[in-house]
Amino acid sequence: MYFVERSRVDSPVGKLVFHLPETTVLGWFQRAWHHEDPEALLNAELGGGAYGFASIFEAIEEHRLPCPQTLDELRELLDEHLWVESDDPIRLDARGLRVRTNDDEVDLAYYFLEDEAVAAHPDRLAYLVSGTWPLPSGAAAPGATFAPDVSLRVVGPPGPGPDSVYAVRITWQHTDHDRTNLDPREATVFPGVNLPGLADHLRGIADPVSPECYDADLLRGLVGPDDDGIGRAMERYVCLTPYDLSIVGRGTAPSHEQILRWKLPEPPPEARVAVDEHLTQATRYIDDFFGHEQLFLFDTQWAAAHPDLALSLLRYATHWDPLAP
Repeated sequence: MYFVERSRVDSPVGKLVFHLPETTVLGWFQRAWHHEDPEALLNAELGGGAYGFASIFEAIEEHRLPCPQTLDELRELLDEHLWVESDDPIRLDARGLRVRTNDDEVDLAYYFLEDEAVAAHPDRLAYLVSGTWPLPSGAAAPGATFAPDVSLRVVGPPGPGPDSVYAVRITWQHTDHDRTNLDPREATVFPGVNLPGLADHLRGIADPVSPECYDADLLRGLVGPDDDGIGRAMERYVCLTPYDLSIVGRGTAPSHEQILRWKLPEPPPEARVAVDEHLTQATRYIDDFFGHEQLFLFDTQWAAAHPDLALSLLRYATHWDPLAP
């Protein structure tokens, strides 16, 4: 079984991933329920546990809560005693436990996911349970296809080719300021272009796309007039210093000139960039408090070679619970 914490953790991928010996969520809680040292258990198996999770063990001791024998009993106990700062109810079923909460700065989520669920739903869970950097870079041959069944923000005009480029940015600052970091915009798609041609394609979009496609405009600003490929744009991205990359008061993406004024001469040592022909990925280091945000660009050829990773990454940018309908 997997435990994943998606929060402000010390990791370039913005999450911690642990594999636990139990095969079921109920089995883990039954073993942990009356553990002689819950704090040591959480440190050893869950990296300390997510914000608020220790509250269930405090309640067990304070109220002498009986160990649950069924998922329904566990759900009732968690509903009543687990400290969660969210309007979203906890989600517990045979596939796992998914919890959304808030640490008073940002929203975060944590997950107990059974191995059978991960094996049965790789198109939803493969990226969530991957804690490694970078993602694999192999690509399929030209002519391969990829047809994601998720909602996307389409940016035109389309290019002339059969492929598409997908952009996923995972950030703590939501560009819709009435929403939170776990209410993300859908991923962005540029139809008719592959990743090697994306820089030229972006330069051909003369006007800002729209506030609803902020990430497309951010990419337009990152690309320089003489860039050969998208690699230089990703290098500029990890050199940007502001926490919020929108123009204050307008909520719009910065121009190329503004990006050049904001960027550091060199990226922080904590930043990461990996540029390949059909996948480019970067983690921008913000500070010790917020950690990193991530930007992934991949095209049809990469997605066709890694369909589960691609689909689950697109879902990661769509809903905090990848098992949501």
